[in-house]
Amino acid sequence: MSEWGTAWRLARREIDLKFRGLRLLLACLFLGVGALAAIGSLTQAIQRELAARGAVILGGDVEFAVSQRAAEAAEYKAIRALGTVSETQNMQASAVGGSAADPVIVPIELKAIDAHYPLYGKLTLADGRLVAAPDAGSAWIAPALSERLGIKRGGRFRLGSADFIVGGVIAVEPDRLGEGFTLGPVALVSTAGLARTGLIQPGSMYTTKYRVKLADVRDPHAAMARFVKRFPSGGWIAKGSDRAAPSAARFVDRMGQFLMLVALSALVIAGIGVGNGVSSYLAARRGSIAALKVLGATSGMIARIYVLQIGVVALVGILAGLLVGVVAVPAIVRAAGDVLPVAPNFSIEWLPLALAASYGLLIALGFTGPPLVAAGTVPAAGLLRGVFDQRRAPLKRTLPWVVGAGLAIVALALWSAEQPALTAGFLAAVTGVLLVLAGFGWLVQRAAAALPRSRRPLLRLAIAALHRPGARTGTLVVALGLGLTLFVLLAAIRTSIDGNIDRTIPKRAPALFALDVPPEREAEFRRIVTRAAPVADIATVPALRGTITGYRNVRVADLKTVPNGAWALRGERGLTYAATLPEGSEVVAGRWWPKDYAGSPLVSVDERFAQAIGLRVGDSISYSLLGVERSARVASFRRINWDTLGFNYVMVFSPNAISDAPHNLAATIDLPRGGEGPVMRALLKPFPSVSVIEVRGVIGQVRDLIGQMAAAISAATSVAVLAGVAVLIGAIAAAREVRTYDSVILRTLGATRMQVLASQALEYAFLSVALALLSLALGLGGAWYVVVELFAFQWLPGYGTVAATLVIGVVSVMLLGLIGAWPILGVRPARALRQL
Repeated sequence: MSEWGTAWRLARREIDLKFRGLRLLLACLFLGVGALAAIGSLTQAIQRELAARGAVILGGDVEFAVSQRAAEAAEYKAIRALGTVSETQNMQASAVGGSAADPVIVPIELKAIDAHYPLYGKLTLADGRLVAAPDAGSAWIAPALSERLGIKRGGRFRLGSADFIVGGVIAVEPDRLGEGFTLGPVALVSTAGLARTGLIQPGSMYTTKYRVKLADVRDPHAAMARFVKRFPSGGWIAKGSDRAAPSAARFVDRMGQFLMLVALSALVIAGIGVGNGVSSYLAARRGSIAALKVLGATSGMIARIYVLQIGVVALVGILAGLLVGVVAVPAIVRAAGDVLPVAPNFSIEWLPLALAASYGLLIALGFTGPPLVAAGTVPAAGLLRGVFDQRRAPLKRTLPWVVGAGLAIVALALWSAEQPALTAGFLAAVTGVLLVLAGFGWLVQRAAAALPRSRRPLLRLAIAALHRPGARTGTLVVALGLGLTLFVLLAAIRTSIDGNIDRTIPKRAPALFALDVPPEREAEFRRIVTRAAPVADIATVPALRGTITGYRNVRVADLKTVPNGAWALRGERGLTYAATLPEGSEVVAGRWWPKDYAGSPLVSVDERFAQAIGLRVGDSISYSLLGVERSARVASFRRINWDTLGFNYVMVFSPNAISDAPHNLAATIDLPRGGEGPVMRALLKPFPSVSVIEVRGVIGQVRDLIGQMAAAISAATSVAVLAGVAVLIGAIAAAREVRTYDSVILRTLGATRMQVLASQALEYAFLSVALALLSLALGLGGAWYVVVELFAFQWLPGYGTVAATLVIGVVSVMLLGLIGAWPILGVRPARALRQL
């Protein structure tokens, strides 16, 4: 303890509040820990809020949902036995306002509620009233619908064949998040009001939900399991309040994990900057270390002194990062507005903060260990010789620091990850990139040493600087390579996502979707559309809803987890039938059935879904349709072009499999731009129950969602770019001592400042050009993995933008190198030689 006390007294005399020499260490830890703390805290705060508000978001303790029908008497009795029940019905519809001569048509989510709604939370209007279901002639409407129809309280609009009066504008719909993605603003009517519209007919696409406030909430999952087991063929989808918004929860979890991995990678990258900054700081303290050794200080005492100094600064950086992580959450929530699924209340999330602090401490330990050991093991004479003594610390002394910290980081990351395999792969990729860059740095040194000496002095000096004793070429290659790779990575991710938004969706989407077209009136529907738009291209398909209940000998209800890629097993799916192969599909295994096929029911399945569940041609699939369980044999696998907004179904059945069930048609209408209005108005009177959706509105919503995702990815990757810049600054600072000596010697021998600067510019130019292609390959590879594998987008990078970004990156790193070299030119030779 007395040795530590002595070490602290000596350490305290050298350190000051300006942290001279250790600012890079402070900045790197602050940057990495702050990003980890902020992302982790925000993710956990959202998850906690979703869990705390589960019953309100769901609308009950449990929910039972079924498509295209209501509960039968026995089913409803079983639901009522669980507690208080609220019944709602949801469907896509069109709200019509304006005048008869100039109607305004808005696609909406129509929701019919009963007298018990809401079981949890409060339905609040903009004027502050707390309400329940409106009367049969009134409706509560969302602010967006009020704005688009141009009506307020007391205004009138039409739904199907009935007129409604706006009773108020909705301020809070408690279960809005639980309803998921909708193709328009909501309008709430009563059950009696929905009956007035005439929108629900045999075959209409709607969903009935029964929310239950349980009389006994001790085991809601058991109650759900008993109900589903009692009615296995009913097509019921049951969920509890712990997964009230599963899509939002999955998105938050996956995005949060990805951003955490990016932030962790940024912290690991910043760790290299930490090591460089500590090396530079200890090099500047060489004289003090030598004096202490001459006066009898042991290597252990030297290590204690600088461990304390660096530990204090590291602690300050980590605490500052944690503070940012705490205050960033409410700031992000306020700035994001409605982008986030919920707005969590302010609270300190201790687990993410503890993880961020642990990562920061391990990074500091792993990257500061080697330079600290090296400073303590070099003898006083070697320290006084300075740049000419480039001994490295014994590997057996430094390896435990690095390996121990690295293993601890990996273990902590895997322990805290929801998908350990993904985390392990991500960290392995980061490690691989660093090893590739380190190996490339070694090759550059060997290649520079093997080159013949140039007769041009500046060129000879630049090449010699790459392999001379004490050269920091390896560190510079890693620093420059990381910076350029991250520039390419960010540009490729952003331009590829922009490409998905701008190039894929708009070019290949129809102008309108129409739902619930009666099959017997298809010819009339086509005639009216063609009369309004003679060049319209109309495609129709039968549209039904059902759930997959089993495949081969597997029951979906018995699965503990859904296999990766088997998203079609979650909830209801669109079902259709066709006599011929749908456009945009290609049979890759098996055969399509003949047009007049009349044998046992067959189904064609998406090949990727089939691979996810291990399906083979000839296997059976069971499915529930309108409360009746059926089965079909797999006849073929199809490769589907999912890039269009046309009709793409995971399962297409032979006509004899499901055509007997009541159903309507869905239609796509391809039109020239500007032709949507006349078609929608022409369909309004003859087809009041048909819902027509403008695809541009859907594209706008998709564009916004993907844009928000791209912004989050760009923000997180920008942290890694800043970390890469910090690494470069650290590498330049670590090499400053050697460069100062070289500059002084050259200027003593008659070199001008511009010649010294030009030789360094050539050195950075060689390194940057040599690294450009490698960084391009590494950056594009990483971006491809993020875009294609993690987020399942198309690979559509803007190569021109990526190339321009790489050029800008090369110029930027060269400028940073020259800016770092500029202060060296101001060092006076006499003073520098006395110090060196």
